[in-house]
Amino acid sequence: MRKVHSDATSALAGLLRDGMTIMAGGFGLCGIPENLIEAIKEAGVKDLTVISNNCGVDGWGLGRLLDNGQIKKMVSSYVGENKLFAQQYLSGQLELEFNPQGTLAERIRAGGAGIPAFFTKTGVGTVVADGKEVREFNGEKYVMETGLIADLSIVKAWTGDSEGNLVYRKTARNFNPMMATAGRITVAEVEHLVKPGEIDPDHIHTPGIYVKRIILGTNYEKRIEQRTTRKRV
Repeated sequence: MRKVHSDATSALAGLLRDGMTIMAGGFGLCGIPENLIEAIKEAGVKDLTVISNNCGVDGWGLGRLLDNGQIKKMVSSYVGENKLFAQQYLSGQLELEFNPQGTLAERIRAGGAGIPAFFTKTGVGTVVADGKEVREFNGEKYVMETGLIADLSIVKAWTGDSEGNLVYRKTARNFNPMMATAGRITVAEVEHLVKPGEIDPDHIHTPGIYVKRIILGTNYEKRIEQRTTRKRV
């Protein structure tokens, strides 16, 4: 199967539809699939449920989809960098399912591993547990969380080969590996596209079996939400 596509638009051709669920890799603006997000914006699909650690910032990352009114619901753990997100949520325009960050990561990992649900102590006795099954194990209470899967996962990697094997770089690794496993279809963009065999098998983070389409990304901005510096001493 030919996995390499010329650009983000062609890689997403035939995959997008209104009302679908999309997982988007990244943490803040680190390791986000910039090209694929922009292609989704240009496609204009709406009523999307987006599973991501956060929703970018105003005007960048997934914030681009918010600006365009394409997101109906977010499943996230942090949304503090985006004023438009807060406005849309408070006005009732945007639905929000909050998750503790570790729980969100495990829900995605579980979905990718075919695990429908699991029990965790995180959130017991708080609003996080409202409406969920709570069960006791060894004298301790645990809340049941369900695994997450998506119609489409979009991820960003540092290096990939034409078979879809991926290597992530440092903190840009974040949510990308587990999301790559939890999409019914996974599309990846990479900064370096190489031939099969050029990546040491021991260095591969996401095996190509999970990746259906891949592109060589371009024009990365790699913005930083809040740049903080201190004087050298």
